[in-house]
Amino acid sequence: MPRNDTPTAPQREIVLNDLQARHLERVHEHLAAHMAAAGWLSFERFMELALYAPGLGYYSAGARKLGAGGDFTTAPEVSRLFGACVARQCAEILGGLGAAHILELGAGSGRLAADILLRLETLGALPDRYCILDVSADLRERQRRHFARSLPPRLQERIRWLDQPPEESFDGVILANEVLDALPVTRFRWYGGRVEELGVEIDGGRLVWGARPASPAAAEECRRLSAAGGAWDDGYVSEYCPRLVAWTHSVTHSLRNGAALWFDYGLPRSHYYLPERREGTLMCHFQHRAHGDPLLYPGLQDITAWVDFTRLAEASRAAGFTLSGFTTQSYFLAGLSVEREMQILAAGDDGEFARLANQARQLMMPGEMGERFKAMAWLRGLDLPLSGFALQDLRHTL
Repeated sequence: MPRNDTPTAPQREIVLNDLQARHLERVHEHLAAHMAAAGWLSFERFMELALYAPGLGYYSAGARKLGAGGDFTTAPEVSRLFGACVARQCAEILGGLGAAHILELGAGSGRLAADILLRLETLGALPDRYCILDVSADLRERQRRHFARSLPPRLQERIRWLDQPPEESFDGVILANEVLDALPVTRFRWYGGRVEELGVEIDGGRLVWGARPASPAAAEECRRLSAAGGAWDDGYVSEYCPRLVAWTHSVTHSLRNGAALWFDYGLPRSHYYLPERREGTLMCHFQHRAHGDPLLYPGLQDITAWVDFTRLAEASRAAGFTLSGFTTQSYFLAGLSVEREMQILAAGDDGEFARLANQARQLMMPGEMGERFKAMAWLRGLDLPLSGFALQDLRHTL
């Protein structure tokens, strides 16, 4: 199940095993301790703890997250075609630089990194280093195991793991595939210009929603979003990511010359905050089931929100980049000759070509991942056309 599938009703019929039940109990105790003083947690703080609390959060604990047997499937898990096309785009950028690195933010299972390195080697465009910034020790270990299985030693030697964004300036490419959707968001409810911030409380031992008046700054931000999307009815609920601008600046500030490439599901602001999208975009994934209740299995389930790509475009300017491209995943892959990559990867094997063609449809069809997923490019110190953004330019929608 791709991570963008339509959520169903909360899956309360799921039976947790003993290990999952004990973990959920520990997470509840941890959340309760953080609520003790105020009796309430903002949703942004709840989401941060549920996903990233050391040893307890979804991305910090050991449950399998990606692919078969996990909770969701990303584009690199669907097909190596995605990594091959991203590699072609990286090769264009690296070709305009000298010694250069690639920095991947949140490398998941390691499949994207491996696919990129293998294709860049055949293109004669390998970076000096392939750096990975990942907060999950569990995922780092899985990445190492995947590289040991799929990469020759000469390519493994180029990989470095980082604990924080690099301080030293470098030239190259920064990649983030399905990372922005997991940044904690502020959840709000609208009543004719009066704004409530939604948070989490405990009632009878259960996690429940609780509302408090929004701060003046948050209320003003919501009025700005309403003006962009249209007139909201009373009870309209949605979210925004207040830390996106600062976070993207922190992970890109050391890039001297090169590009940042962002891949995620989301919309321009005017579409994101349409009146008919009155329940927001929060989505949870647990055991390949998508649902909309983030309070159900904290620490065991993924929690995501769609990306406001207008906010991401604003972040590019704040960080000193030029916004050089915005398009759908379908057009990004088409611009990088995905058909040619199918032929190269199939290597004359008709059966493999047919499998790759089916995978390409999942990556590119509007009803699958092709339209809901977007690609955005920022450039700094470079002025060159990018093939992945040549067939469709959606920057005017931002």
